[in-house]
Amino acid sequence: MKNYTITVNGNVYDVVVEEGASTGAAPVAAPKAAPVAPKAAPAAPKAAAGAGSVKIEAGAAGKVFKVEAKVGQAVKKGDAVVILEAMKMEIPVVAPQDGTVASIDVAVGDAVEAGAVLATMN
Repeated sequence: MKNYTITVNGNVYDVVVEEGASTGAAPVAAPKAAPVAPKAAPAAPKAAAGAGSVKIEAGAAGKVFKVEAKVGQAVKKGDAVVILEAMKMEIPVVAPQDGTVASIDVAVGDAVEAGAVLATMN
């Protein structure tokens, strides 16, 4: 028997897989594992003054590949703030207007859903 930990949509499951010789018989389904509480993500850096009024949201679900901007950095409309990875593609998430980054709400490696707030700006 082998133990595996599998994460699906942020839910962590511990599963046990039995190994055996092929007997020609139909495989028997193992009982489903009960969900385990999701592991805590590392704390994302936040601005000391709080979030800004303009939200920068993920256009697609993916994993945070790189954080391009820092809190307090001035950015122009179209500048990449966060780079997401989805299906082996890097997708830049850009500033919707000129301003200053107020908070970065994700860290590299975080899984995010479409529409999730990645950062804010003023």
